[in-house]
Amino acid sequence: MSSIHEAGEEDQSQGTFGGRRLTNKNVVTIGGGTGPFGVLSNLKHYPCRITAIVTMADSGGSSRRLMDEFGQLPFGDLRQALVALSRKGVLWRDVFNYRFEKTNGYGGRKGEAEESSAHRAQNLGQQAGVTGHSLGNLIISALQEINDGNLLQALEDAQELLDTSGKVLPVTLSHATLCAELEDGQIICGETEIDTRGKRQDGVLSPIKRIFLDRDTPSCEETLRAIKRADIIVMGPGDLYTSVLPNLLVQDVAEAIRMSGAQTIYVCNLMTKRGETDGFKVSDFVRQIQEYLGGRVDRVIAHDGSFPLNLLGRYATQAQHPVPLDETEVRELVPDVIVDNFLAFHQEHLVRHDAERLVAALFSPPNFG
Repeated sequence: MSSIHEAGEEDQSQGTFGGRRLTNKNVVTIGGGTGPFGVLSNLKHYPCRITAIVTMADSGGSSRRLMDEFGQLPFGDLRQALVALSRKGVLWRDVFNYRFEKTNGYGGRKGEAEESSAHRAQNLGQQAGVTGHSLGNLIISALQEINDGNLLQALEDAQELLDTSGKVLPVTLSHATLCAELEDGQIICGETEIDTRGKRQDGVLSPIKRIFLDRDTPSCEETLRAIKRADIIVMGPGDLYTSVLPNLLVQDVAEAIRMSGAQTIYVCNLMTKRGETDGFKVSDFVRQIQEYLGGRVDRVIAHDGSFPLNLLGRYATQAQHPVPLDETEVRELVPDVIVDNFLAFHQEHLVRHDAERLVAALFSPPNFG
């Protein structure tokens, strides 16, 4: 087992090996959902050129409504990446993440002023017909309209508003539906349907056999250009079948990654997910990544498996469990493996990757066991 600390504690600061290795490098992240948020939030403090490539498979919530009402692509994951890279501080982050909730959405008792303010915001949302929408999604939608429907120009404007430390690009500019074929032959279509079936259905769930897009989906040219020019490409963390792998289904993306000459790194998840990765070990995640990529990644980053016992019961009630580390099997697939305690605790006792340690591991010296 290798730890990033064995390579030297100094690798975790910007002014040492990790920072020097990143200077003027083109770093591309590929994913979606909340997984890349911590990576991007920490990576923006390093002297590198960042491009976040985001999945367009989202099909729920505010994104779904904008797609249905205006025919636009989903903005949720684009918004998250923009916020992660923003240098504007907490206010702009809160503005872009603000969501107009329903009037009856209060749980706890609030002070009179706070409750009045919240009610005013919710009443405004209802009057404007934007209840349930993310304000950031609406801003991106407005910017796209201002730019005559050009999403890339809208993202450039959003990057200027948020003073981002890098670019955010969609993996495709075309509409497509993510589908999953299960082992029992059933076909499920829609990212949200795949993502939430573990919560909606009881009992034993048939495993996912494969995922695919419902139509040929051309890649965004700017995205391919960023991949081809990358020095380092980071995939994950994030839901395997609904956030990471969908990017590799878009035409030419997997090939561009294989042909780029960049160091490709996969960050494995901390926990399994019911309905997607039940019973998966680290090697199972890696095999799926390499199968859809059509080639081998250069490095795998995995948690050492340690978890506080008080958290395991809470996750177990949702049929989520720590991903077992089978390091020997992983090293047979990818010789360069970095293992350490990457666990961090967030609000509501959720487990997440420790962003600082993760970035240090991404750019630490090679470790071949």
